[in-house]
Amino acid sequence: MAERDDTKALLTKRTVEMAAIFMIGDGMLGILQPRRHVTLWQSETAPAALVRFFEGRPRLRRAYGVLQLGAGLALAAAQKRR
Repeated sequence: MAERDDTKALLTKRTVEMAAIFMIGDGMLGILQPRRHVTLWQSETAPAALVRFFEGRPRLRRAYGVLQLGAGLALAAAQKRR
């Protein structure tokens, strides 16, 4: 049973790490190339509809990118403490 718990804990840590990596990468692209990044994700699907908010607002997308970057780094740093 302990082995199963260890495997579950490791998978959880990896999932959290992947989320942090996504947030950091998406945040950096949003900071460095906000117009291109928003244009790439434009679509009629529901998840992509969230991107519409940033159309024509590169400064706002950059600000959101800074928040994503900070949150991703905080999430990764929290992993170290566990």
